[in-house]
Amino acid sequence: MAEIKNKFHNFIKEKIKFPAFKKIVTILIGTAILSFGLHNIHQQTNITEGGVLGMILLLNYWFEITPALISPVLDIICYIFAFKALGKEFIKTSAISTLSLAGFFLLWEQFPPILPNLSNHPLIAAVAGGMFVGVGVGLVVRQGGSTGGDDALALAISKITGCNISIAYLATDISVLLLSLTYIPFKHIIFSIITVSISSLVIGFIKDFPISEIEHTKNEKNNPTKENKISKEA
Repeated sequence: MAEIKNKFHNFIKEKIKFPAFKKIVTILIGTAILSFGLHNIHQQTNITEGGVLGMILLLNYWFEITPALISPVLDIICYIFAFKALGKEFIKTSAISTLSLAGFFLLWEQFPPILPNLSNHPLIAAVAGGMFVGVGVGLVVRQGGSTGGDDALALAISKITGCNISIAYLATDISVLLLSLTYIPFKHIIFSIITVSISSLVIGFIKDFPISEIEHTKNEKNNPTKENKISKEA
């Protein structure tokens, strides 16, 4: 029995590498935070997002289709559209985040909103919603994935039209926000723009936040640079 246990332990240790485990856990945390914010703030206050996230909320409002279904369908469409521009590793990581996001949406829908309704305080809702989205998406993007098809769609548009990637992102966000005027008053769209701006800043901050000295040292050991290899050989 002990021998079987040791073999199983060694198998798990060999197959499940720590960096991969850490990546998956981080993606799970990120999608949990993102879906929690969308369910408890955005859906309650009619403050929306741009891109695929905004389209999820739009379709949910007009057709009452659960985000747990809309999210993976829209993501798959975007990934198919831009497969060549993304690469297999991005697709694999994004598949994990897509399924995780849908799962957490399904989980939160089993309970009433936990946070108070901030409809009468739209500015607070915009800031809080932007923070939830920014932190959630930022954690996933830092792991080399995507929480939705926004990245895939923006890359495809950039490649086809030759425009800057930031312009492609802006175009998709504004398009969805304009469509959202069909159910959200104009003044709420202003607050949605605030949300989008905050989330974009937070995503960029988390994505580019310097890794710790310990992680840097580990990365150097695992992936030595050309200079380090030369110094060791010398």
